[in-house]
Amino acid sequence: MGGLFGVVSKTDCVNDIFYGTDYHSHLGTKRGGMAVVNSRGIKRSIHNIENNYFRTKFEPDLPRFNGKKGIGVISDFDAQPLIISSHLGTFGIVTVGKVCNIRELSARALKQKKQFSEILTGDDNPTEVAASLICEEDSFEAGIQNVFSRIKGSCSMLILTSEGLYAVRDKLGRTPVVIGKKDGAFSAASESCAFPNLGYEVVSFLGPGEAVFITPEGISQRIPPGEQMQVCSFLWVYYGYPASEYEGINVEWVRNRCGNALARRDKEEIDCVAGIPDSGIGHALGYASEKKIPYLRPFVKYTPTWPRSFMPQNQELRDLVAKMKLIPIKRLIDGQRILFCEDSIVRGTQLKDNIQILFEYGAQEVHMRPACPCLIFPCEYLNFSTSRSTLDLAGRQMIKKIEGAEDKNLEKYAEAGSEKNLEMIDLICKRLQLTSLKYQTLEDMIEAIGIPKQQLCTHCWDGTGYF
Repeated sequence: MGGLFGVVSKTDCVNDIFYGTDYHSHLGTKRGGMAVVNSRGIKRSIHNIENNYFRTKFEPDLPRFNGKKGIGVISDFDAQPLIISSHLGTFGIVTVGKVCNIRELSARALKQKKQFSEILTGDDNPTEVAASLICEEDSFEAGIQNVFSRIKGSCSMLILTSEGLYAVRDKLGRTPVVIGKKDGAFSAASESCAFPNLGYEVVSFLGPGEAVFITPEGISQRIPPGEQMQVCSFLWVYYGYPASEYEGINVEWVRNRCGNALARRDKEEIDCVAGIPDSGIGHALGYASEKKIPYLRPFVKYTPTWPRSFMPQNQELRDLVAKMKLIPIKRLIDGQRILFCEDSIVRGTQLKDNIQILFEYGAQEVHMRPACPCLIFPCEYLNFSTSRSTLDLAGRQMIKKIEGAEDKNLEKYAEAGSEKNLEMIDLICKRLQLTSLKYQTLEDMIEAIGIPKQQLCTHCWDGTGYF
């Protein structure tokens, strides 16, 4: 999905940009970037971070950076930040989101005799497409509105100028932007967890479509928030960092509540509860607390050299990472009836080997409780899901097995407790060789988040949502 971080300060802000951007590393897969503006213009650096950490890549660059305004980004795939020279002046830009109609917008721009220079793997850079749309207008504010009116998908962004920083949240608020403040500086970030250790306190969460302009002296609203919001539910369930808040609601608190809800609906007799590290831990703690059953760690994660398993684009390598990074503890497994909480099951292939290890180490039973419903629809609005097609989803694979086609009776399969829903889940359970598998209901997940359904994007589970 990616993450943004920006600072405007009365003093040099390079260290804040460096560490603040690094606190977004859990959101990205491929590239990191920084840009700082000073009296000599805008200086940037971009590195591939697929096989190394952001800090390791960028630390040697720091002596060459200085300035009181800057931006940073962790990106799924496109090279950022971009530096744009235009009639609006020279500016830096970073974006987070997904431009679903990028080919249409690129063709439109070429028809207008424009050109694109930032090409990656044969595709236009979505950040450059957004910058081009901004430059069609006579002001940044009008340009931002042009981006919102033209793109299908989502786009939150930071725009760095010599005068200050524009912080812009996606039109429907699918991705968050939070504003922080400390003495002499303001910051904008995707993740509020970037603030505490840098001395910032949360000032506000931008509303959907809201844009503000930040200088060392303060914040001015340039575009008011819209009335409709479709913030991604998966931020709380999986993608977000436990210490972060979105809409003022903490991630770990929501995961504990998801676990509570799973436990209240469960009558399974078990010996202990565990979480699939790391994002399943908060859910498991909530389950254990509600049931008053011991929480144990039969799997521990080895993090020094193994990245998050969603990061490699190759499925075979993803499976290797998923297996190698989780180390089983036989003393806590042998003879136990273990219930695992997990944030979600996307493909299921990464779980299968680890489940078999549990039985090989003497587990009597292995139960799985995902903290969200079964995924049936790939994400249309963000670069969240690493699934490239519907058949990458475990649910769709089982639907095709039952129906002979992957897209039949989807509304019935999405309905918790329906005959078809239970048949699909039973097949996933057998495929993973679990003792039992029960998913969170959509209603319980929404209640755990604490935001009305109409303000949440739940497309992955029920197919609802709009551009």
